[in-house]
Parts: sequence; C-alpha cells; structure tokens
Amino acid sequence: MQIKELEPKIMWKNFADLNAVPRPSKKEERVIKFMQDFGKRLNLETVTDHIGNVIIKKPATAGMEDRATVVLQSHLDMVHQKNNDTDFDFYKQGIDMYVDGDWVKAKGTTLGADNGIGVASIMALLESDDIPHPPLEALFTIDEETGMTGALELKGGFLDAEIMLNLDTEDDDELTIGCAGGIDITGKGSYAQVAAPEGYTAFKLTVKGLTGGHSGMDIYKGRGNANKLINRLLYRLNEKANVKIAGIDGGGLRNAIPRESTATVLTPKAGFAKVQAIIEEETAIIKAEFGTTDPQVSVVTEKTDAPAKVLDKKFQDTFLRVIYSIPSGIYRMSPDIEHLVQTSNNLARVLVKDGNYEILCLTRSSVDTEKFDLADGIKASLQLLGAEVTFGGNYPGWTPKPDAPIVKIMSDLYRKRFNEEPNVNACHAGLECGILGTNYPEMEMISFGPNIRGAHSPDERVQISSVQKYWGFLLETLENIPAARD
Repeated sequence: MQIKELEPKIMWKNFADLNAVPRPSKKEERVIKFMQDFGKRLNLETVTDHIGNVIIKKPATAGMEDRATVVLQSHLDMVHQKNNDTDFDFYKQGIDMYVDGDWVKAKGTTLGADNGIGVASIMALLESDDIPHPPLEALFTIDEETGMTGALELKGGFLDAEIMLNLDTEDDDELTIGCAGGIDITGKGSYAQVAAPEGYTAFKLTVKGLTGGHSGMDIYKGRGNANKLINRLLYRLNEKANVKIAGIDGGGLRNAIPRESTATVLTPKAGFAKVQAIIEEETAIIKAEFGTTDPQVSVVTEKTDAPAKVLDKKFQDTFLRVIYSIPSGIYRMSPDIEHLVQTSNNLARVLVKDGNYEILCLTRSSVDTEKFDLADGIKASLQLLGAEVTFGGNYPGWTPKPDAPIVKIMSDLYRKRFNEEPNVNACHAGLECGILGTNYPEMEMISFGPNIRGAHSPDERVQISSVQKYWGFLLETLENIPAARD
C-alpha cells in the first residue's frame, strides 16, 4: 500500500509531501520555504520570525469563535542517521518509506516521524475544511534536535493562544506535562603523534550492531554505547598487550545513542594472536552483558594497511582513562517521580584523527543544578586530557503543572474514549515546551503523539493504527477546548 493511501489520508498525504523535502537540523531552508508556501497557498496568515520559525494562523470554524485559541506546535527538522551500508544523502534525497504491516518504516535511514507526524497533523488541520476547531496558531520551530534554537529564539508577542498542544511524544497512552533540560558538552584538543613502528600488524577494530535509539527517551533501557564499549576493549588491550592506536571514529549526533565505532590499532606481528584472544574474551563478556538490550552486537577485527603515525603513548594512556571515566547512561533517578530518569549523559561522539580529537556529550536533567553539576564533572575529566571544553545549547526543563485545566480535559476525554487511564507523566527527553513557556508563562501546555519506536536510529518506525488513535483523540480535544478566558 502507498503511504498516501493510509488513513487518515489527509494526514499521511502531508507526511509524504514533507518527507520528500530534505530537512536536516541547522539546514532547514528548504523546509521553511515549503511551509511558507503551504500557508500562503491556503491564504492563511503566515509569518516567519528572524530565526526561521514559521507561524500560520487559522480562524475558528463556525460556532467556535468564542473558544480559547490553541497553539499546535511541532518542529521541522529531523535526525539524520543511516546504516553504514546504506547509500543515502540526507541533504539531497527525500526519505524512502514503505509499509510493513501496521508500521511505516524507512529503508536504512531514520524515518522522520519524529516530529514529521506532528507537523503533518497540523498541516492536515490547516488544510481541512470540515474539521471543527477553535482559533488555531500553528508553530513550526527549527533546529529542535541539535540545540532547540528555534524555541530559544522565539520572542514574546507572536502568539496569542492560551493553550499549547505539543505533538512530539512517542507513546499513544501518554500525556506529557514535563520534561528534562539539556546542555551540550564539547571537548577538543590536539595530541602528539609518533611514527608507526616497524614489524607491526594493523587492524580495524569495530563495534557494531547495537540497538541505539533516542538518548533521552531510550536512555533508561540500558542499551550499549558503542563509544564506551570500544574504549573498554581498547583499554583492556592497552592494559594486557602491546598496542598502538592510530585513530578512533565513533558515534554521531548528540541525541542518538551511538550504534557503531571503529578504531585503527597496531600490534607486533608475533603478538596478534594474543590480541585476538583478549578481544574474543571481552566480546563474550559484552555479549553476555548486553544480550537482552543489544542482541545483534558484534565486535569485528579486519586487517588493514599500516598507517604512518600513531598516538603518543602517554596521550594514548590518558585518553583511554578519561573516556572510561565519563559516565554515559542514567546518572540519577528522580527521588520524587517514580520511574523518571532525573539526570543522564550520552557520550555521543569520539573522533581521534590526524593529531586532533573531539568528544561530544549531551547531558540532560529535570533539575538544572544537577545538570550543571554533572556537566562540570565531565568537563573536569576532559580537562585532565588537556581539552578545551565548551558548553552550548543549554535549555531549561519544563516544570509539570498537573492541575492545569487542559490536563483534566484531556485526561477525562482519554478515559471516556479508550476506557483506560492515560499515563500522565514527565519525560527525560527535551521538549520545547519549557523553553517556549519562558516567554508565555500563562500558557497551559501538554504534549502527546502516536507510537513511534526507534527514534533517532535507522530502526525508526511509526504505528499506523496508533496514528489513527492519536488523530481521533486530537480532533476530539479540539472540539472540547473551553471558552476563552475573559
């Protein structure tokens, strides 16, 4: 079945059109124009602010003019991740989608359901002429995935709404009313290289097949981090054998748990069998530890041409110790909200090449002071390496307001519609609500969406039946928006 033939057709049509437009974070020019043209084609008021956020306003349908104005909010950018054996250019190609039973997937890449389903839902509402709704303000933000730039730069005065519906969560039984804040940590530096010794065998050591996933929503699942696992292997080799490291290349985006990492390693020809034995022993341990969360994890060695240079021994020793010391995964659970990860770190990128290195982390927490405390701890570790450490992309968390009227309205509707209790919660992902609320403090906010699995990885998929569930719930919510406040 074609994507545009799925129900609700008005939503899936817009999702397919959106996914034909390349939309990487920080390179959203084409999708901004796409959205501007969409609003203008509908003869709706369309405004673009100084940073690139697009706001489209639509009057209420007949009989609902007295209702509170609602902001429908989603972000335009998507995470770019692909399998190593997938030939795909995110900057030039649209996403190649297909239907697999009850799921829509992409061929070897991220799907863009995060947050394309939300964007397409809003487009469908703006385009429709038969769906009852209050006055609507559609807010399409940019660069959510790599810094929340659009939300951070949105000024007060653009929006008049009393209620915001953020369409950017990934479980259809959840109503999210709070989230974590985050901060990017970058460590950079240079290191001494020495000539590669004669009589050594060079090989590539690769950790691959990890599950990966969203570094916020999936961090509680205990999945393996390729950067940590390859460092563990290299540390053991450095400890038990005579090895020289020429380079390391692992991970990618800050908000994706790293799935693959590769290192180029040299060892004396006579000692290669010992090195292989150490790798096999450690691989068996890793597979035992991560067999449940990462059943496809594998460690591969492949002989390669010897490089001209390797890391200085002192730097190699220090580097492996520092990476070992950086926490990745859950740092602390919330003592106040059951099952909520309070603070975490993702060691997202490790690159050691040609005399320079780069280490990227994303630290998240629903408690700002604890977020900065963990970030300072990681900074201290990196400084032991001599790295220049910078913080960036800092954004606040979103404090839950469980007594807000929109929470009660949507909770009651959910019970009546589905005959079960909604999961009203806070999440460990970064949502834009907390940032947007700084300029609109009186606005009630809630976030919800359909079932999306494997976000931020090539396994990303969205459930068709869940989209139908979410779509009906969204329409009923809009019908039940109360009268505007005096």
